[in-house]
Amino acid sequence: MLGYILKRLLQVIPVFMGATLLIFFLVFAMPGDPIAALFGDKQPSPQLLVALRAQYHLDEPFLVQYFYYLSGIFRGDMGQTFSGQSVNAVLARTLPVTARLAVMSIGIEFLLSIVVGTISALRKGKLFDNAALIAGLVFLSVPVFVLGFVAQYFLAIKLGWFKPTVGGDNDWNGLWLPALVLGVSLFATSMRLMRGSVLDTLNQDWVRTAYSKGLPRRRVLPVHVMRNSLIPMITNSATNFGVLLVGATVTEAVFNIPGVGNTLFKATILHEGPTIVSFVTVFVILYVLVNLVVDLLYGLLDPRIRYVR
Repeated sequence: MLGYILKRLLQVIPVFMGATLLIFFLVFAMPGDPIAALFGDKQPSPQLLVALRAQYHLDEPFLVQYFYYLSGIFRGDMGQTFSGQSVNAVLARTLPVTARLAVMSIGIEFLLSIVVGTISALRKGKLFDNAALIAGLVFLSVPVFVLGFVAQYFLAIKLGWFKPTVGGDNDWNGLWLPALVLGVSLFATSMRLMRGSVLDTLNQDWVRTAYSKGLPRRRVLPVHVMRNSLIPMITNSATNFGVLLVGATVTEAVFNIPGVGNTLFKATILHEGPTIVSFVTVFVILYVLVNLVVDLLYGLLDPRIRYVR
């Protein structure tokens, strides 16, 4: 087990180098002058433009800029935004907000998927199963910004159950409505995976053996069926977690959440290379670690899975 963990952690090194090099190249190749874009319609003096380009090493070749970035990363310095803020400070301010939103969304998706998927499998072809399929297709096909606006109007404005926007109130309580929107928009795929996995597990020999031994259904379902049916859904949820960390831009904009998505979107418009590459680097590392945890959970859920020869 320890050897497997060390091997997976060592895989972070080439992933880190490849991801940072690729993203840095894409930012470097973007057309336009990011320094000139800072001033909008105003025309700064040529001396000021030269000084700012030199300050952010934008007058250097691509590999030199990448070397400066890597050297800063190894010192724990991710650079500065074009507005003069430390990228470390921006990341420390925005990442916890998006992480809370992602955890809450995955929790809602996970709970809905287990409950609805299991009941659908046990009632295959019946009213609940068909209704769950239709509801899942609806939530899957409707864009998330539409779900966000509908939830804002009915659940927040009309019923008053939630605050319509988040803003500075971005603690756990303030994020329930956007988390609910994201969780519902994601649960359809996981629910169908859970349903299919439960149906497959119900036909396994060990389940029939458990019933033949006289074990009650309340014992067979959670221990022998649901436990062995969680792996596909957990894999999908781990993927969704990585997507939510960087891909909740639309939801953050709808609910005015000062998270990673909004910050990364603005940095992309301004061509802020250090901000974009630093954020992506952190996401890559988090994504690898989350998938490592998920791989280790496989062994706990299914005793047949082992990570050593």
